[in-house]
Amino acid sequence: MKMEEGMQLIDGNGKFNVEGLKDFMTATGFAQCGLSYAIVAIIGPQSSGKSTLMNHVFGTNFKMLDAYKRRGQTTKGIWIAKCNDMKPFTIAMDFEGTDSKARGEDNTAFERQSALFALAIADIILINMWYKDIGLEHAASRPLLKTVFQVMKRLFKPRKRTLLFVIRDHSKTPFEYLETALKEDIDEIWDSVAEPETSRSVVLSDFFNVEIAALSSYEFEEENFKEQVARLRQRFISPGGLTDQREAEPSSGFFIRAEKIWKTIKDNKDLDLPALKVMVATVRCEEIAEEKLRQFTTDDDWLALKEDVQDGPVSGFGATLDSILETYLSQYDMEVIHFDQHVWNAKRRQMESQALEVVRNAYDTMLEYLYSNTLESFKTSLEQLLKGGEGFVASAGTCAQSCFLQFDKGCEDAFIRLSGWNGSGVRGKLSRHMLSEMMAKHVKQFTDVLADEVQSLFEAGEADTWVSVRNLLASKTDVAESELSNAHVDFEVPRSEIDKRLGYLKENARSVVERKARESAATGRVLMRMKDRFVKVFNHDENSKSGAWTSEQNIEEIERNALSASLKILEIMAAIRLDQTTDQIEHALFSSLMDGNGAVPASGATPDLLTSNAWEEVSPNATLLTPVECKSLWMQFKADIKYIINQATSAQGTLRQAKRAIKIVVGVAVVVGAAVVATVGAPTAMGIAARPEVAAVMKEVGPGLAAVMKDIGPEVLATLKDIGPEVAGAVRSLGPQIVTAVIAMMTNGFARPHQQ
Repeated sequence: MKMEEGMQLIDGNGKFNVEGLKDFMTATGFAQCGLSYAIVAIIGPQSSGKSTLMNHVFGTNFKMLDAYKRRGQTTKGIWIAKCNDMKPFTIAMDFEGTDSKARGEDNTAFERQSALFALAIADIILINMWYKDIGLEHAASRPLLKTVFQVMKRLFKPRKRTLLFVIRDHSKTPFEYLETALKEDIDEIWDSVAEPETSRSVVLSDFFNVEIAALSSYEFEEENFKEQVARLRQRFISPGGLTDQREAEPSSGFFIRAEKIWKTIKDNKDLDLPALKVMVATVRCEEIAEEKLRQFTTDDDWLALKEDVQDGPVSGFGATLDSILETYLSQYDMEVIHFDQHVWNAKRRQMESQALEVVRNAYDTMLEYLYSNTLESFKTSLEQLLKGGEGFVASAGTCAQSCFLQFDKGCEDAFIRLSGWNGSGVRGKLSRHMLSEMMAKHVKQFTDVLADEVQSLFEAGEADTWVSVRNLLASKTDVAESELSNAHVDFEVPRSEIDKRLGYLKENARSVVERKARESAATGRVLMRMKDRFVKVFNHDENSKSGAWTSEQNIEEIERNALSASLKILEIMAAIRLDQTTDQIEHALFSSLMDGNGAVPASGATPDLLTSNAWEEVSPNATLLTPVECKSLWMQFKADIKYIINQATSAQGTLRQAKRAIKIVVGVAVVVGAAVVATVGAPTAMGIAARPEVAAVMKEVGPGLAAVMKDIGPEVLATLKDIGPEVAGAVRSLGPQIVTAVIAMMTNGFARPHQQ
């Protein structure tokens, strides 16, 4: 395609040549011109030499009228061509004549459409007019000017364009006169066009810079024509010339702008065309933004940063990402700066938003690392401080402040300036979880101590066990609540959150007590404690010292006391009593399980209150052992301790029998000894007692015999009186050794009291 010859942009039927314009822009390099370009259009009557003028001024090669053929329509529709040797890059547009007979009744419609398109798309509009039409009411140029001015007033907001009136076939009339007359005509036509009702009064200069040029006849004064055309050309290419007086839009938007403008004109001639500038800017800015966004998403530095974040926190994350984003945003700004500012600003914000969507996951991952690492640090440091003996409140405060500082520094490092994001949401989550960790440690510490002390109270089984448990629960809970209330200020959570957690603390403390109560109320454990209590009371004296069973002790009374103490444990463990409610469990147990002898009352003696599965005045949730279970436990307990009671009774009987036997034996020994002394005489008896072999025997039996003799009671002495004569006879039959031992015992026995 020879660009100087041009291409038909819009054909005679008003069809826009989409593919042709694409090829034209590619072939000419028009799309890459940026702002350095100009659009020049020419309108005027048919066969007025428009194409000839464009070819000579701009170096194009539009088809021209052959003067040797009949006059008629040469240019159909709208053509465009690249101007030769023009700086800046210039596009020339040649329009179909505005008074063509070929169109007939359609002339007015296409004339308006063409004029409107020229005004909308071009920076400079050349209006080709005949010299002879100046000052004439019915000249061909007047309807054209009126059309142009009507369009401007009705549809356009004020924006300066250049209207260059080219007077053709100028002859002898001075140019100054023509210029004055033409400007008067222009003002008159402008004033004759009615103002829109919704528009303020506007003047011609609000819309146009009016320029005037005159050319001699090309047909009869060709040389003069060419000289004048050369001077006209200079007005376009000289610095500060006509093509510099324009409001530029990027050349890359020309394709979209031209197509949209023509479609709008064809569809709705009354549409406010300047809005198309916004439309073009919207399309182009979107395209540029999409391209920059695509480049960003495939940027090697971004992809490397994104991958690094998956492996752990990246130092300088925010600054690095800001730098990458700024590169592509700056490129966008440079490419769209000359489009409508409101549009490119809006599209920039949209691009920023889309870019931030791309990086959001990486940013969130960074914050998640900060959250998890900080939380883990809090757990570790709090554990270490508590193990080191630091107070709970002080430890929690120190750890919280240190960890929040660590988290805030990490958020600052990850901050993306463009986003305005902050870690407040994650920080709040961290604060709540740190508080939960702190509370979990505190509750564990608190409940462990509480559980141990409550367990000790249940194992002790004192009469006031539940009073002690209630007091312990209240005092421990008060201390724990105070500590948590003092510690919460470092975690930046609402008071309502603390109150909620304190409520949980109370509930948890109560549940710990109830749990320990249920554990302690297991039948095996209750039975064991009852037997331990029975053994302790039954086998120990009032000073809790073990003692042998003596004949004076009342085993039945001791048994009743031990049974009563054991039954008290059963009563304590029958129900949970944290609410200070009264019940009849003790009465029911003692009246049903113990009579005066510590046994189960006889049938019918008292009503059996232990046949139910529930206690009166005790809720099922507070019941640990039902009446039936208590009765069963008691029966098993009685069976288990029966052996202990029988052993005690047997031991006491054996002791009594042994004591009686010893007393009798000792008494006999005394009588025999007396008889021996009487038989052999005291001197002889003393001699026998002095023998070495007798001394050896006495050394072994003497102390024991002396102790027994002290315990001889009156009943033994009475017995000895009765058996004395019989013993004397028996002495004669005893062997010498036995007699000798008896004499020695008697001698020592009687001699010792006299020595004292």
